[in-house]
Amino acid sequence: MSNLSSVIKSIQDIMRQDSGVDGDAQRISQLTWLLFLKVFDALEEEMELTRDDYKSPIPQAMRWRNWATDAEGITGDALLDFVNNQLFATLKSLSGDAQRNPRGYVVRGVFEDAYNYMKSGQLLRQVINKLNAIDFNRQAERHQFNDLYEKILKDLQSAGNAGEFYTPRAVTQFMVDMVNPQLSERVMDPATGTGGFLVCAIEHLRKQVHNTEEEATLQNSILGVEKKQMPHMLCVTNLMLHGIEVPSLVRHDNTLSRPLRDYTPADRVDVILTNPPFGGIEEPGIEQGFPADVRTKETADLFLVLIKHILKTNGRAALVLPDGTLFGEGVKTRIKEQLLAECNLHTIVRLPNGVFAPYTGIKTNLLFFTKGKPTEHVWYYEHPYPAGVKNYNKTKPIRIEEFDHEKAWWGSEADGFAARVENERAWKVSIEQIKAANYNLDQKNPHAAEVVNHDPEQLLADYARLQTEAQSLRDQLKSILAQSLGAPA
Repeated sequence: MSNLSSVIKSIQDIMRQDSGVDGDAQRISQLTWLLFLKVFDALEEEMELTRDDYKSPIPQAMRWRNWATDAEGITGDALLDFVNNQLFATLKSLSGDAQRNPRGYVVRGVFEDAYNYMKSGQLLRQVINKLNAIDFNRQAERHQFNDLYEKILKDLQSAGNAGEFYTPRAVTQFMVDMVNPQLSERVMDPATGTGGFLVCAIEHLRKQVHNTEEEATLQNSILGVEKKQMPHMLCVTNLMLHGIEVPSLVRHDNTLSRPLRDYTPADRVDVILTNPPFGGIEEPGIEQGFPADVRTKETADLFLVLIKHILKTNGRAALVLPDGTLFGEGVKTRIKEQLLAECNLHTIVRLPNGVFAPYTGIKTNLLFFTKGKPTEHVWYYEHPYPAGVKNYNKTKPIRIEEFDHEKAWWGSEADGFAARVENERAWKVSIEQIKAANYNLDQKNPHAAEVVNHDPEQLLADYARLQTEAQSLRDQLKSILAQSLGAPA
Protein backbone atom coordinates (compact mmCIF):
# COMPACT_ATOMS: atom_id res chain seq x y z
CA MET A 1 0.00 0.00 0.00
CA SER A 2 1.35 3.43 -0.86
CA ASN A 3 2.36 5.55 2.06
CA LEU A 4 -0.23 8.30 1.87
CA SER A 5 1.67 10.66 4.09
CA SER A 6 4.75 10.54 1.86
CA VAL A 7 2.57 10.92 -1.28
CA ILE A 8 1.02 14.12 0.07
CA LYS A 9 4.41 15.41 1.22
CA SER A 10 5.95 14.80 -2.21
CA ILE A 11 2.96 16.59 -3.83
CA GLN A 12 3.55 19.62 -1.62
CA ASP A 13 7.27 19.54 -2.48
CA ILE A 14 6.39 19.59 -6.21
CA MET A 15 4.00 22.52 -5.67
CA ARG A 16 6.74 24.50 -3.91
CA GLN A 17 8.64 24.55 -7.22
CA ASP A 18 5.68 26.24 -8.98
CA SER A 19 5.85 30.05 -9.17
CA GLY A 20 2.04 30.37 -9.02
CA VAL A 21 1.54 28.71 -5.63
CA ASP A 22 2.26 31.09 -2.78
CA GLY A 23 2.29 29.64 0.74
CA ASP A 24 0.55 26.86 2.65
CA ALA A 25 -3.02 28.10 2.20
CA GLN A 26 -2.74 28.08 -1.61
CA ARG A 27 -0.95 24.73 -1.61
CA ILE A 28 -3.74 23.17 0.47
CA SER A 29 -6.42 24.81 -1.68
CA GLN A 30 -4.80 23.44 -4.85
CA LEU A 31 -4.43 19.98 -3.33
CA THR A 32 -8.06 20.04 -2.16
CA TRP A 33 -9.78 20.59 -5.52
CA LEU A 34 -7.61 17.88 -7.07
CA LEU A 35 -8.42 15.51 -4.19
CA PHE A 36 -12.12 16.32 -4.50
CA LEU A 37 -12.21 15.33 -8.19
CA LYS A 38 -10.21 12.16 -7.54
CA VAL A 39 -12.46 11.11 -4.62
CA PHE A 40 -15.61 12.01 -6.58
CA ASP A 41 -14.45 9.81 -9.48
CA ALA A 42 -13.60 6.89 -7.14
CA LEU A 43 -17.08 7.06 -5.58
CA GLU A 44 -18.65 7.24 -9.05
CA GLU A 45 -16.86 3.98 -9.94
CA GLU A 46 -18.56 2.32 -6.97
CA MET A 47 -21.96 3.65 -8.02
CA GLU A 48 -21.58 2.45 -11.58
CA LEU A 49 -21.07 -1.05 -10.19
CA THR A 50 -24.02 -0.95 -7.80
CA ARG A 51 -26.58 1.08 -9.79
CA ASP A 52 -27.69 0.28 -13.30
CA ASP A 53 -28.99 3.78 -14.02
CA TYR A 54 -26.09 5.82 -12.64
CA LYS A 55 -25.32 8.94 -14.73
CA SER A 56 -22.46 11.31 -13.91
CA PRO A 57 -23.29 15.03 -13.64
CA ILE A 58 -19.84 15.80 -15.10
CA PRO A 59 -19.46 15.71 -18.93
CA GLN A 60 -17.35 12.72 -20.05
CA ALA A 61 -14.29 14.73 -21.16
CA MET A 62 -14.15 16.49 -17.78
CA ARG A 63 -14.25 13.36 -15.61
CA TRP A 64 -10.99 12.63 -13.76
CA ARG A 65 -10.62 9.20 -15.39
CA ASN A 66 -10.67 10.75 -18.89
CA TRP A 67 -8.04 13.47 -18.51
CA ALA A 68 -6.00 12.77 -15.37
CA THR A 69 -5.32 9.04 -15.04
CA ASP A 70 -2.98 8.49 -18.00
CA ALA A 71 0.51 9.18 -16.65
CA GLU A 72 1.74 9.90 -20.18
CA GLY A 73 -1.36 11.92 -21.05
CA ILE A 74 -2.01 15.62 -21.54
CA THR A 75 0.70 17.80 -19.94
CA GLY A 76 2.50 21.18 -20.20
CA ASP A 77 0.66 24.13 -21.72
CA ALA A 78 -2.05 21.86 -23.15
CA LEU A 79 -2.90 20.63 -19.62
CA LEU A 80 -2.90 24.17 -18.20
CA ASP A 81 -5.16 25.38 -21.02
CA PHE A 82 -7.55 22.45 -20.46
CA VAL A 83 -7.75 22.99 -16.67
CA ASN A 84 -8.09 26.79 -16.75
CA ASN A 85 -10.32 27.25 -19.79
CA GLN A 86 -12.36 24.06 -20.04
CA LEU A 87 -12.42 22.10 -16.77
CA PHE A 88 -13.03 25.02 -14.40
CA ALA A 89 -15.40 26.79 -16.78
CA THR A 90 -17.50 23.63 -17.16
CA LEU A 91 -17.62 22.70 -13.47
CA LYS A 92 -18.48 26.25 -12.37
CA SER A 93 -21.48 26.30 -14.73
CA LEU A 94 -23.02 22.84 -14.16
CA SER A 95 -26.81 23.05 -14.23
CA GLY A 96 -29.26 21.80 -11.63
CA ASP A 97 -30.16 22.38 -8.02
CA ALA A 98 -30.17 20.41 -4.76
CA GLN A 99 -33.39 18.60 -5.79
CA ARG A 100 -33.10 17.96 -9.54
CA ASN A 101 -29.37 17.42 -9.94
CA PRO A 102 -27.87 17.22 -6.46
CA ARG A 103 -24.51 15.81 -7.60
CA GLY A 104 -24.02 18.57 -10.14
CA TYR A 105 -25.09 21.09 -7.50
CA VAL A 106 -22.39 19.76 -5.12
CA VAL A 107 -19.63 19.94 -7.77
CA ARG A 108 -20.65 23.46 -8.83
CA GLY A 109 -20.76 24.61 -5.18
CA VAL A 110 -17.25 23.26 -4.60
CA PHE A 111 -15.80 24.94 -7.70
CA GLU A 112 -17.62 28.27 -7.76
CA ASP A 113 -14.75 30.03 -5.92
CA ALA A 114 -11.98 27.49 -6.57
CA TYR A 115 -8.86 28.44 -8.51
CA ASN A 116 -5.95 26.69 -10.21
CA TYR A 117 -2.85 28.39 -8.80
CA MET A 118 -0.25 26.29 -10.64
CA LYS A 119 1.51 27.94 -13.59
CA SER A 120 3.53 24.94 -14.80
CA GLY A 121 1.63 22.22 -16.69
CA GLN A 122 4.57 19.85 -16.25
CA LEU A 123 4.52 20.22 -12.45
CA LEU A 124 0.73 19.91 -12.41
CA ARG A 125 1.04 16.60 -14.32
CA GLN A 126 3.57 15.37 -11.73
CA VAL A 127 1.14 16.23 -8.91
CA ILE A 128 -1.74 14.42 -10.66
CA ASN A 129 0.39 11.32 -11.25
CA LYS A 130 1.29 11.23 -7.55
CA LEU A 131 -2.39 11.49 -6.60
CA ASN A 132 -3.24 8.57 -8.87
CA ALA A 133 -1.13 6.36 -6.59
CA ILE A 134 -3.93 6.58 -3.98
CA ASP A 135 -6.82 4.14 -4.38
CA PHE A 136 -9.87 5.55 -2.60
CA ASN A 137 -11.92 2.46 -3.34
CA ARG A 138 -9.76 0.42 -0.98
CA GLN A 139 -11.23 0.62 2.49
CA ALA A 140 -7.78 0.52 4.12
CA GLU A 141 -6.58 3.52 2.11
CA ARG A 142 -9.80 5.41 2.72
CA HIS A 143 -9.43 4.83 6.46
CA GLN A 144 -5.81 5.93 6.34
CA PHE A 145 -6.87 9.01 4.41
CA ASN A 146 -9.06 10.10 7.34
CA ASP A 147 -5.96 10.34 9.53
CA LEU A 148 -4.19 12.21 6.77
CA TYR A 149 -7.16 14.52 6.44
CA GLU A 150 -6.78 15.53 10.08
CA LYS A 151 -3.14 16.33 9.28
CA ILE A 152 -4.14 18.54 6.33
CA LEU A 153 -6.55 20.39 8.62
CA LYS A 154 -3.84 20.89 11.23
CA ASP A 155 -1.54 22.22 8.50
CA LEU A 156 -4.23 24.81 7.84
CA GLN A 157 -3.75 26.13 11.36
CA SER A 158 -0.22 27.18 10.52
CA ALA A 159 -1.40 28.75 7.26
CA GLY A 160 -2.28 31.98 9.03
CA ASN A 161 -5.94 32.80 9.50
CA ALA A 162 -7.21 29.30 8.84
CA GLY A 163 -7.11 27.95 12.40
CA GLU A 164 -10.69 28.99 12.99
CA PHE A 165 -11.94 25.90 11.20
CA TYR A 166 -10.25 23.27 13.32
CA THR A 167 -11.91 22.14 16.55
CA PRO A 168 -9.92 19.44 18.39
CA ARG A 169 -11.39 16.01 17.72
CA ALA A 170 -11.77 15.27 21.46
CA VAL A 171 -14.00 18.34 21.90
CA THR A 172 -16.26 17.51 18.94
CA GLN A 173 -16.47 13.88 20.09
CA PHE A 174 -17.47 14.84 23.64
CA MET A 175 -20.12 17.30 22.42
CA VAL A 176 -21.65 14.72 20.05
CA ASP A 177 -21.59 12.00 22.73
CA MET A 178 -23.42 14.23 25.24
CA VAL A 179 -26.04 15.54 22.77
CA ASN A 180 -26.49 11.96 21.48
CA PRO A 181 -28.18 12.55 18.06
CA GLN A 182 -30.72 9.90 17.00
CA LEU A 183 -31.27 8.53 13.50
CA SER A 184 -34.68 10.19 13.07
CA GLU A 185 -33.20 13.64 13.83
CA ARG A 186 -31.78 16.30 11.50
CA VAL A 187 -28.32 17.43 12.62
CA MET A 188 -26.91 20.79 11.55
CA ASP A 189 -23.72 22.81 11.86
CA PRO A 190 -24.43 26.39 10.68
CA ALA A 191 -20.68 27.22 10.66
CA THR A 192 -19.48 23.92 9.26
CA GLY A 193 -15.81 24.62 8.64
CA THR A 194 -14.19 21.44 7.35
CA GLY A 195 -16.95 19.23 8.74
CA GLY A 196 -15.52 17.93 12.03
CA PHE A 197 -18.84 18.02 13.91
CA LEU A 198 -20.78 16.53 11.00
CA VAL A 199 -18.30 13.67 10.51
CA CYS A 200 -18.47 12.92 14.24
CA ALA A 201 -22.29 12.94 14.07
CA ILE A 202 -22.25 10.62 11.02
CA GLU A 203 -20.05 8.12 12.89
CA HIS A 204 -22.40 8.34 15.90
CA LEU A 205 -25.55 7.84 13.77
CA ARG A 206 -24.09 5.07 11.63
CA LYS A 207 -23.97 2.80 14.68
CA GLN A 208 -27.80 3.03 14.63
CA VAL A 209 -28.10 1.97 10.93
CA HIS A 210 -29.11 -1.65 10.28
CA ASN A 211 -30.77 -1.61 6.82
CA THR A 212 -30.99 0.36 3.56
CA GLU A 213 -33.98 2.46 4.71
CA GLU A 214 -32.07 3.60 7.79
CA GLU A 215 -29.02 4.38 5.64
CA ALA A 216 -31.26 6.52 3.39
CA THR A 217 -32.50 8.36 6.51
CA LEU A 218 -28.90 9.05 7.55
CA GLN A 219 -28.01 10.36 4.06
CA ASN A 220 -30.69 13.06 4.40
CA SER A 221 -30.13 14.05 8.02
CA ILE A 222 -26.78 15.90 7.85
CA LEU A 223 -26.98 19.64 7.11
CA GLY A 224 -24.43 22.42 7.11
CA VAL A 225 -23.46 25.84 5.77
CA GLU A 226 -19.92 27.15 5.30
CA LYS A 227 -19.05 30.66 4.17
CA LYS A 228 -15.46 30.14 2.98
CA GLN A 229 -14.62 28.25 -0.18
CA MET A 230 -11.65 26.15 0.98
CA PRO A 231 -13.17 24.71 4.19
CA HIS A 232 -16.41 24.06 2.28
CA MET A 233 -14.50 22.03 -0.31
CA LEU A 234 -12.64 20.14 2.42
CA CYS A 235 -15.94 19.49 4.21
CA VAL A 236 -17.71 18.08 1.13
CA THR A 237 -14.74 15.80 0.35
CA ASN A 238 -14.61 14.74 4.01
CA LEU A 239 -18.34 13.86 4.04
CA MET A 240 -18.05 11.84 0.82
CA LEU A 241 -15.21 9.84 2.35
CA HIS A 242 -17.49 9.18 5.34
CA GLY A 243 -20.21 7.70 3.17
CA ILE A 244 -22.46 10.71 2.44
CA GLU A 245 -22.97 10.08 -1.27
CA VAL A 246 -24.36 13.51 -2.17
CA PRO A 247 -23.47 16.18 0.41
CA SER A 248 -25.93 18.62 -1.23
CA LEU A 249 -27.29 19.63 2.18
CA VAL A 250 -23.96 21.30 3.03
CA ARG A 251 -24.17 24.67 1.29
CA HIS A 252 -21.45 27.18 0.41
CA ASP A 253 -23.07 30.30 1.85
CA ASN A 254 -23.14 32.67 4.84
CA THR A 255 -25.77 31.33 7.26
CA LEU A 256 -26.14 34.77 8.84
CA SER A 257 -27.12 36.48 5.57
CA ARG A 258 -30.57 34.86 5.62
CA PRO A 259 -33.06 36.97 7.64
CA LEU A 260 -34.50 35.06 10.62
CA ARG A 261 -38.09 35.77 9.49
CA ASP A 262 -37.43 33.73 6.30
CA TYR A 263 -37.07 30.46 8.26
CA THR A 264 -40.16 28.27 8.04
CA PRO A 265 -41.07 25.40 10.42
CA ALA A 266 -39.72 23.01 7.74
CA ASP A 267 -36.26 24.64 8.10
CA ARG A 268 -35.98 23.90 11.80
CA VAL A 269 -33.65 21.15 13.02
CA ASP A 270 -33.42 18.74 15.97
CA VAL A 271 -29.72 19.04 16.82
CA ILE A 272 -27.12 21.79 16.35
CA LEU A 273 -23.43 21.14 16.99
CA THR A 274 -21.06 23.97 16.16
CA ASN A 275 -18.03 26.11 16.93
CA PRO A 276 -19.10 29.46 15.45
CA PRO A 277 -16.31 31.90 14.53
CA PHE A 278 -15.65 34.25 17.44
CA GLY A 279 -13.95 37.60 17.48
CA GLY A 280 -15.24 38.17 13.94
CA ILE A 281 -17.26 41.14 12.69
CA GLU A 282 -19.93 40.63 10.02
CA GLU A 283 -20.19 42.82 6.91
CA PRO A 284 -22.55 45.83 7.16
CA GLY A 285 -26.23 45.00 6.68
CA ILE A 286 -26.09 41.38 7.87
CA GLU A 287 -27.50 42.33 11.28
CA GLN A 288 -30.59 43.85 9.61
CA GLY A 289 -31.95 40.31 9.22
CA PHE A 290 -32.09 39.97 13.02
CA PRO A 291 -34.62 41.42 15.51
CA ALA A 292 -33.83 45.05 16.42
CA ASP A 293 -33.14 44.36 20.12
CA VAL A 294 -30.35 41.86 19.40
CA ARG A 295 -28.64 43.50 16.44
CA THR A 296 -24.87 43.40 16.57
CA LYS A 297 -22.02 42.94 14.11
CA GLU A 298 -20.27 40.36 16.32
CA THR A 299 -20.36 36.94 14.64
CA ALA A 300 -20.56 34.68 17.73
CA ASP A 301 -23.50 36.69 19.16
CA LEU A 302 -25.47 36.50 15.90
CA PHE A 303 -24.88 32.75 15.73
CA LEU A 304 -26.26 32.32 19.25
CA VAL A 305 -29.46 34.15 18.23
CA LEU A 306 -29.69 32.11 15.01
CA ILE A 307 -29.17 28.75 16.73
CA LYS A 308 -31.88 29.47 19.29
CA HIS A 309 -34.21 30.45 16.44
CA ILE A 310 -33.72 27.48 14.11
CA LEU A 311 -33.91 24.74 16.74
CA LYS A 312 -37.21 22.88 16.91
CA THR A 313 -39.05 22.82 20.25
CA ASN A 314 -37.20 20.21 22.34
CA GLY A 315 -34.25 20.52 19.96
CA ARG A 316 -30.76 20.28 21.50
CA ALA A 317 -27.65 22.33 20.91
CA ALA A 318 -24.00 22.20 21.93
CA LEU A 319 -21.66 25.00 20.94
CA VAL A 320 -18.26 26.48 21.72
CA LEU A 321 -18.27 30.09 22.96
CA PRO A 322 -15.56 32.39 24.36
CA ASP A 323 -15.55 33.81 27.89
CA GLY A 324 -16.43 37.23 26.44
CA THR A 325 -19.94 36.04 25.57
CA LEU A 326 -20.44 34.78 29.13
CA PHE A 327 -19.64 38.05 30.89
CA GLY A 328 -20.35 40.54 28.07
CA GLU A 329 -22.97 43.25 28.55
CA GLY A 330 -25.26 45.38 26.37
CA VAL A 331 -26.65 43.39 23.44
CA LYS A 332 -24.95 40.28 24.88
CA THR A 333 -27.07 40.64 28.05
CA ARG A 334 -30.30 40.74 26.02
CA ILE A 335 -29.26 37.70 23.97
CA LYS A 336 -28.49 35.72 27.15
CA GLU A 337 -31.75 36.85 28.78
CA GLN A 338 -33.72 35.54 25.78
CA LEU A 339 -31.70 32.32 25.64
CA LEU A 340 -32.39 31.55 29.31
CA ALA A 341 -36.09 32.41 28.93
CA GLU A 342 -36.63 30.20 25.86
CA CYS A 343 -34.14 27.39 26.46
CA ASN A 344 -32.88 25.26 29.32
CA LEU A 345 -29.17 26.09 29.43
CA HIS A 346 -28.45 23.11 31.65
CA THR A 347 -24.65 22.79 31.41
CA ILE A 348 -21.57 24.92 30.79
CA VAL A 349 -18.24 23.07 30.61
CA ARG A 350 -15.40 25.51 31.22
CA LEU A 351 -12.30 24.54 29.26
CA PRO A 352 -8.79 25.48 30.38
CA ASN A 353 -6.40 27.65 28.37
CA GLY A 354 -4.71 26.28 25.26
CA VAL A 355 -7.43 23.95 23.93
CA PHE A 356 -7.46 25.94 20.67
CA ALA A 357 -3.73 26.72 20.61
CA PRO A 358 -2.01 27.94 18.54
CA TYR A 359 -5.00 29.69 16.94
CA THR A 360 -6.24 31.46 20.04
CA GLY A 361 -5.40 31.66 23.73
CA ILE A 362 -8.94 32.87 24.53
CA LYS A 363 -10.62 30.76 27.21
CA THR A 364 -13.57 28.85 25.81
CA ASN A 365 -16.70 27.13 27.09
CA LEU A 366 -19.03 24.39 25.87
CA LEU A 367 -22.69 25.36 26.23
CA PHE A 368 -25.43 22.69 26.18
CA PHE A 369 -29.09 23.71 25.98
CA THR A 370 -32.53 22.41 25.03
CA LYS A 371 -35.20 24.66 23.50
CA GLY A 372 -38.72 24.90 24.91
CA LYS A 373 -38.39 25.30 28.68
CA PRO A 374 -36.82 28.19 30.60
CA THR A 375 -33.61 27.71 32.57
CA GLU A 376 -34.05 27.11 36.30
CA HIS A 377 -30.39 26.62 37.11
CA VAL A 378 -27.12 26.16 35.23
CA TRP A 379 -24.63 23.44 36.11
CA TYR A 380 -20.97 24.31 35.62
CA TYR A 381 -18.14 21.83 35.21
CA GLU A 382 -14.54 23.03 35.24
CA HIS A 383 -12.44 20.79 32.99
CA PRO A 384 -8.98 20.30 34.56
CA TYR A 385 -5.67 19.70 32.84
CA PRO A 386 -4.58 16.06 33.15
CA ALA A 387 -1.95 15.30 35.81
CA GLY A 388 1.44 16.73 34.90
CA VAL A 389 0.11 18.93 32.06
CA LYS A 390 0.41 22.73 32.36
CA ASN A 391 -0.93 23.60 28.91
CA TYR A 392 -2.04 21.99 25.65
CA ASN A 393 -0.16 22.42 22.38
CA LYS A 394 -0.09 21.08 18.82
CA THR A 395 1.83 17.95 19.78
CA LYS A 396 -0.11 17.33 23.01
CA PRO A 397 -3.74 18.27 22.37
CA ILE A 398 -6.71 17.61 24.63
CA ARG A 399 -7.76 13.91 24.55
CA ILE A 400 -11.23 12.33 24.67
CA GLU A 401 -10.28 10.23 27.74
CA GLU A 402 -10.01 13.44 29.74
CA PHE A 403 -13.80 13.85 29.50
CA ASP A 404 -14.50 10.53 31.29
CA HIS A 405 -15.18 12.38 34.57
CA GLU A 406 -17.77 14.67 32.93
CA LYS A 407 -19.41 11.69 31.24
CA ALA A 408 -19.66 9.75 34.50
CA TRP A 409 -21.13 12.82 36.25
CA TRP A 410 -23.49 13.90 33.42
CA GLY A 411 -26.69 11.95 34.12
CA SER A 412 -29.93 12.32 32.15
CA GLU A 413 -31.92 15.38 31.09
CA ALA A 414 -35.13 13.30 31.26
CA ASP A 415 -34.99 13.35 35.07
CA GLY A 416 -33.64 16.88 35.28
CA PHE A 417 -30.09 15.65 35.87
CA ALA A 418 -31.19 14.53 39.34
CA ALA A 419 -28.08 12.34 39.73
CA ARG A 420 -25.66 15.27 39.46
CA VAL A 421 -23.79 16.28 42.59
CA GLU A 422 -21.55 19.22 43.36
CA ASN A 423 -17.86 18.45 43.74
CA GLU A 424 -14.59 20.35 43.51
CA ARG A 425 -15.12 20.67 39.75
CA ALA A 426 -18.93 20.97 39.53
CA TRP A 427 -21.32 23.55 40.94
CA LYS A 428 -24.90 24.76 40.36
CA VAL A 429 -26.09 28.36 39.97
CA SER A 430 -29.78 29.31 40.14
CA ILE A 431 -31.51 31.49 37.57
CA GLU A 432 -32.18 34.02 40.38
CA GLN A 433 -28.43 34.38 41.00
CA ILE A 434 -27.80 34.81 37.26
CA LYS A 435 -30.53 37.45 36.93
CA ALA A 436 -29.14 39.26 39.99
CA ALA A 437 -25.74 39.28 38.24
CA ASN A 438 -27.36 40.92 35.16
CA TYR A 439 -27.10 37.64 33.20
CA ASN A 440 -23.37 37.31 33.73
CA LEU A 441 -22.73 33.60 33.03
CA ASP A 442 -19.06 33.85 34.02
CA GLN A 443 -19.74 32.26 37.42
CA LYS A 444 -16.63 31.26 39.32
CA ASN A 445 -16.10 27.85 40.94
CA PRO A 446 -16.97 28.32 44.64
CA HIS A 447 -14.96 25.19 45.55
CA ALA A 448 -11.72 26.37 44.00
CA ALA A 449 -9.00 27.36 46.46
CA GLU A 450 -8.14 31.04 46.50
CA VAL A 451 -5.52 31.81 43.89
CA VAL A 452 -2.12 32.10 45.57
CA ASN A 453 -0.36 35.41 44.96
CA HIS A 454 3.29 34.89 43.98
CA ASP A 455 4.29 38.56 43.84
CA PRO A 456 7.81 38.70 45.43
CA GLU A 457 7.14 41.89 47.45
CA GLN A 458 3.91 40.44 48.79
CA LEU A 459 5.67 37.18 49.67
CA LEU A 460 8.41 39.07 51.57
CA ALA A 461 5.80 41.11 53.45
CA ASP A 462 3.89 37.91 54.33
CA TYR A 463 7.15 36.29 55.48
CA ALA A 464 8.00 39.26 57.73
CA ARG A 465 4.47 39.24 59.18
CA LEU A 466 4.64 35.49 59.88
CA GLN A 467 8.09 35.89 61.49
CA THR A 468 6.72 38.63 63.79
CA GLU A 469 3.70 36.47 64.69
CA ALA A 470 5.98 33.49 65.40
CA GLN A 471 8.25 35.61 67.63
CA SER A 472 5.21 36.89 69.52
CA LEU A 473 3.99 33.29 70.07
CA ARG A 474 7.46 32.26 71.30
CA ASP A 475 7.50 35.16 73.74
CA GLN A 476 4.05 34.21 75.05
CA LEU A 477 5.05 30.56 75.48
CA LYS A 478 8.24 31.57 77.28
CA SER A 479 6.24 33.75 79.65
CA ILE A 480 3.67 31.00 80.38
CA LEU A 481 6.41 28.44 80.93
CA ALA A 482 8.34 30.77 83.26
CA GLN A 483 5.22 31.47 85.35
CA SER A 484 4.36 27.77 85.66
CA LEU A 485 7.89 27.09 86.94
CA GLY A 486 7.59 29.94 89.41
CA ALA A 487 10.55 31.79 87.97
CA PRO A 488 10.40 35.50 87.15
CA ALA A 489 9.50 35.97 83.45
